[in-house]
Amino acid sequence: MQKSNKTVLVIEDHDDIRESIIEILEMAGYIVLSAAEGKSGFELALKHLPNIILCDIMMPVLDGYGVLYLLGKHEETVNIPLIFLTAKAERADIRKAMDMGADDYLTKPFDDMELLNAIESRLRKHSNKRNTSILSPSLPEDLESVLQELTALGRKKIYKKKQNIYQELDTPLYLYKVNSGKVRSFLFYEDGRELTTGIFSENEFFGYEAILMNKKRFDNIETLEETELTLINRTELEGLMNKRPALNNKFIQLLTHNNQLKNEKLLSFAYNSVRKRIAEAIVSYAEKFRETPQDNSCIIRISREDLASMAGTANETVSRTLADFKEEKLLIKEGNSIHVIDIEALRSIR
Repeated sequence: MQKSNKTVLVIEDHDDIRESIIEILEMAGYIVLSAAEGKSGFELALKHLPNIILCDIMMPVLDGYGVLYLLGKHEETVNIPLIFLTAKAERADIRKAMDMGADDYLTKPFDDMELLNAIESRLRKHSNKRNTSILSPSLPEDLESVLQELTALGRKKIYKKKQNIYQELDTPLYLYKVNSGKVRSFLFYEDGRELTTGIFSENEFFGYEAILMNKKRFDNIETLEETELTLINRTELEGLMNKRPALNNKFIQLLTHNNQLKNEKLLSFAYNSVRKRIAEAIVSYAEKFRETPQDNSCIIRISREDLASMAGTANETVSRTLADFKEEKLLIKEGNSIHVIDIEALRSIR
């Protein structure tokens, strides 16, 4: 068989599975590196820069999500395609993997052809993306004027407080820009509880992920207060993106930034205390409500339920923690609002 000269890194803690994958890949002509756990696997990736990585999710010390997060922190490894290997077929686990930026996943047990086809497909797409970038360099453009051109294609609409904008599994018809007010994105736990995943305020865009990925909506959006949005038809967006390279770059940057934020949030849920998560949730809201980035205090109008949704905990836990923060003179409760006295002190809570 002709050698592919492609290097595959396999990170898998189950010895039999790891050895079986190595055997299949070597028979197919791949150069194979392997590691039995996440930390050494990441170190191998940083040292050898493989063409693609196969990574188990559930591993001791550093799991697959942690590996993906660390890869994204290094310029040399951020663009290496990664396929997660998981014994879990539940929708939430698959979504978590893809939301964090994984390129694909394989559910164990998988056969030889599933494995090889997944690798070849990802390598081919990665190669096409690189070649397109080389052959079609972006021309210098005034991004601000391009964004104004994009906004001019839309129509304005006012939404009431707590009004739904779109729901999970909706067909993506519009890109949205916030003119005034604030909205949040959220997901549902299996038991019906909500998990807030992001907040969008004035001049921010949302709703582009599903459009760019050509998939159904995978989150829910509702307003936190009365909000004015600009709705830009998907067809108009795609037409302008074909003509304006700067617009493509803008949304690629937004996608990358959002993935980084989601990675950090997932790691926070995995390793931070509830107290730390609630502090981070308050800081996230404060950053959207304060008048300037330099302000270290502000008043946020947020319900206990929304804070609990952001921190991934119970309403009662939020109430107890807010009382603790009040005693520590980090905030003051003012009716339905919270006066955050020291944003940086909250940010530094461990």
